[in-house]
Amino acid sequence: MRIALFITCVNDTLFPRTGQAVVRLLERLGHEVVFPAAQTCCGQMHYNTGYRREAQRLAVRFVRTFADCDVVLAPSGSCAGMVRDNYPRLADPGSRLHEAVSALAPRVVDLSELLVDVLEVTDVGAYFPHRVTYHPTCHGLRLLRLGDRPQRLLREVRGLELVELAGAEECCGFGGTFAVKNAAVSAAMAADKARHAADTGAEVLCAVDNSCLMHIGGTLDRQRAGVRVLHLAEILASTEEEPASL
Repeated sequence: MRIALFITCVNDTLFPRTGQAVVRLLERLGHEVVFPAAQTCCGQMHYNTGYRREAQRLAVRFVRTFADCDVVLAPSGSCAGMVRDNYPRLADPGSRLHEAVSALAPRVVDLSELLVDVLEVTDVGAYFPHRVTYHPTCHGLRLLRLGDRPQRLLREVRGLELVELAGAEECCGFGGTFAVKNAAVSAAMAADKARHAADTGAEVLCAVDNSCLMHIGGTLDRQRAGVRVLHLAEILASTEEEPASL
C-alpha cells in the first residue's frame, strides 16, 4: 500500500525519531511511504485558541496537499482528531471545502488504526524487552475512539511486558495552550500522571501523542522517576537488529 505521512509540527520539530520509526516500520511491512512536501500545520493550535480564519486556511492547504492520497497517516492522535472532528466545523455545509473535507477526513488515520483496521495486522515483528505502561491520550481516547488497538499491538511485541496504568483515562494536563494558560493546574495533573506511571514499575510510558509524552516526560525527568517515554511507533519499529533507543 502507498501511505502518505503527515508528520505533524511537533514531531517534525521536536521528535523526528517518531517519523523515522514510522517509515522503518511500514517499509518493513512491505509498504511505500510518501511525504508530500507541501504539508504544514493542521491548524489545531489556531482553532483551539479562536483563530478560526487562520485554521480554515490551513485546512484548505491540508486538503489540497493530501486530496489524492488513499490513506494519510498522522502519528499524533490530536492532529488526526483535528482533521476528522474539527475540519467539518470549519467548512460551510455544501461548500467545496466541506465536500473535500468529507471525502478526505475518513482516510486520515492514527498509527494503531492504520495497522489494525486498514492493514489488518497486530504482530508487526517488533522486539522490545522492557516493562511498558500505556497512556491513552484524550484525543485518541475520546475523539478517535482508539479503544484497545494500541494495547493489542503492544501485547504482540516480543519481550514486552504490558502493565496497567492507574487513572489511565484521566488527562495528563497538557492540552496545548491549556498548559500555558493554566500552568498550575496543568502541572498538578502531570504530577498525578507521572506518579501513576512510576507506581507501575514500568521502564517506559507509551502513548500515541508526543505532545502528551513531552508533558509527562518532563515531569518524570524532573522527579528523576526513572521512567522514559516513547511513542508507540518507536516501540513497534524496534527489532533485535535495530532496537529502540532508551
